[in-house]
Amino acid sequence: MLGRLRDLLARLFAPPPAAPPEPEPDEPAPNEDDIAVLPIEDSIDLHGFQPRDIPSVVEEYLREAHARGFVEVRLIHGRGKGVQRRVVQSILAKHPLVASFRDAPATRGGWGATVALLKQEG
Repeated sequence: MLGRLRDLLARLFAPPPAAPPEPEPDEPAPNEDDIAVLPIEDSIDLHGFQPRDIPSVVEEYLREAHARGFVEVRLIHGRGKGVQRRVVQSILAKHPLVASFRDAPATRGGWGATVALLKQEG
Protein backbone atom coordinates (compact mmCIF):
# COMPACT_ATOMS: atom_id res chain seq x y z
CA MET A 1 0.00 0.00 0.00
CA LEU A 2 2.77 2.42 0.94
CA GLY A 3 4.62 1.64 -2.32
CA ARG A 4 1.53 2.47 -4.41
CA LEU A 5 1.07 5.73 -2.51
CA ARG A 6 4.72 6.66 -3.17
CA ASP A 7 4.27 5.89 -6.89
CA LEU A 8 1.13 8.03 -7.05
CA LEU A 9 2.82 10.97 -5.30
CA ALA A 10 5.87 10.67 -7.54
CA ARG A 11 3.64 10.86 -10.65
CA LEU A 12 1.64 13.79 -9.29
CA PHE A 13 4.70 15.83 -8.42
CA ALA A 14 6.97 14.78 -11.28
CA PRO A 15 8.25 17.64 -13.45
CA PRO A 16 6.43 17.97 -16.78
CA PRO A 17 8.15 16.34 -19.75
CA ALA A 18 10.46 18.62 -21.69
CA ALA A 19 9.09 20.00 -24.93
CA PRO A 20 10.68 18.56 -28.07
CA PRO A 21 13.33 20.81 -29.58
CA GLU A 22 12.23 23.13 -32.34
CA PRO A 23 13.41 21.98 -35.79
CA GLU A 24 16.29 23.92 -37.28
CA PRO A 25 15.13 26.47 -39.87
CA ASP A 26 16.68 24.41 -42.69
CA GLU A 27 15.09 21.16 -41.48
CA PRO A 28 11.53 20.42 -42.51
CA ALA A 29 9.23 19.53 -39.62
CA PRO A 30 8.77 15.75 -39.24
CA ASN A 31 5.70 14.41 -40.94
CA GLU A 32 3.92 11.22 -39.88
CA ASP A 33 4.05 10.10 -43.53
CA ASP A 34 7.84 10.42 -43.71
CA ILE A 35 9.63 7.16 -44.47
CA ALA A 36 12.02 5.91 -41.82
CA VAL A 37 15.06 4.02 -43.05
CA LEU A 38 16.10 1.31 -40.61
CA PRO A 39 19.15 -0.93 -40.72
CA ILE A 40 18.24 -4.54 -41.48
CA GLU A 41 19.30 -6.72 -38.57
CA ASP A 42 18.26 -10.18 -37.38
CA SER A 43 15.42 -8.66 -35.34
CA ILE A 44 12.95 -5.83 -35.64
CA ASP A 45 11.04 -4.13 -32.85
CA LEU A 46 7.56 -3.29 -34.11
CA HIS A 47 6.61 -1.13 -31.12
CA GLY A 48 7.57 2.07 -32.94
CA PHE A 49 5.17 1.51 -35.82
CA GLN A 50 1.50 2.36 -36.15
CA PRO A 51 -0.69 -0.78 -36.09
CA ARG A 52 -1.95 0.04 -39.61
CA ASP A 53 1.66 -0.08 -40.89
CA ILE A 54 2.63 -3.42 -39.34
CA PRO A 55 1.69 -5.62 -42.34
CA SER A 56 3.72 -3.57 -44.84
CA VAL A 57 6.65 -3.22 -42.40
CA VAL A 58 6.75 -7.00 -41.80
CA GLU A 59 6.50 -7.74 -45.55
CA GLU A 60 9.35 -5.38 -46.42
CA TYR A 61 11.48 -6.54 -43.50
CA LEU A 62 11.13 -10.21 -44.52
CA ARG A 63 12.09 -9.41 -48.13
CA GLU A 64 15.16 -7.44 -47.07
CA ALA A 65 16.25 -9.94 -44.40
CA HIS A 66 15.96 -12.78 -46.94
CA ALA A 67 17.90 -10.79 -49.56
CA ARG A 68 20.69 -10.28 -47.00
CA GLY A 69 20.87 -14.01 -46.31
CA PHE A 70 19.39 -14.16 -42.82
CA VAL A 71 18.30 -17.67 -41.87
CA GLU A 72 16.39 -16.69 -38.73
CA VAL A 73 14.72 -13.41 -37.76
CA ARG A 74 12.92 -12.24 -34.65
CA LEU A 75 9.90 -9.94 -34.80
CA ILE A 76 9.21 -8.19 -31.50
CA HIS A 77 5.50 -7.39 -31.27
CA GLY A 78 5.00 -7.22 -27.51
CA ARG A 79 2.79 -9.21 -25.19
CA GLY A 80 -0.27 -7.03 -24.60
CA LYS A 81 -3.54 -8.65 -25.57
CA GLY A 82 -1.95 -10.58 -28.43
CA VAL A 83 -3.46 -8.57 -31.28
CA GLN A 84 -0.13 -7.66 -32.93
CA ARG A 85 1.14 -11.20 -32.33
CA ARG A 86 -1.82 -12.58 -34.28
CA VAL A 87 -1.31 -10.04 -37.08
CA VAL A 88 2.40 -10.84 -37.37
CA GLN A 89 1.89 -14.60 -37.22
CA SER A 90 -0.91 -14.51 -39.82
CA ILE A 91 1.46 -12.71 -42.21
CA LEU A 92 4.23 -15.24 -41.50
CA ALA A 93 1.84 -18.17 -42.06
CA LYS A 94 1.16 -17.04 -45.64
CA HIS A 95 4.51 -15.52 -46.58
CA PRO A 96 6.38 -17.33 -49.39
CA LEU A 97 9.81 -16.63 -47.85
CA VAL A 98 8.95 -18.11 -44.42
CA ALA A 99 9.73 -21.79 -43.83
CA SER A 100 8.35 -21.85 -40.26
CA PHE A 101 7.77 -19.70 -37.20
CA ARG A 102 7.24 -20.05 -33.45
CA ASP A 103 7.02 -17.98 -30.30
CA ALA A 104 10.46 -16.86 -29.23
CA PRO A 105 12.10 -18.69 -26.33
CA ALA A 106 11.80 -16.97 -22.95
CA THR A 107 15.36 -15.63 -23.22
CA ARG A 108 14.50 -13.85 -26.50
CA GLY A 109 11.12 -12.34 -25.67
CA GLY A 110 8.81 -15.31 -25.05
CA TRP A 111 5.35 -14.79 -26.49
CA GLY A 112 6.17 -11.09 -26.93
CA ALA A 113 8.25 -12.00 -29.98
CA THR A 114 8.07 -14.45 -32.85
CA VAL A 115 11.04 -16.22 -34.43
CA ALA A 116 10.78 -17.07 -38.12
CA LEU A 117 13.01 -19.34 -40.17
CA LEU A 118 13.43 -18.06 -43.71
CA LYS A 119 13.64 -20.29 -46.76
CA GLN A 120 17.07 -20.51 -48.29
CA GLU A 121 17.80 -20.42 -51.99
CA GLY A 122 19.32 -23.46 -53.65
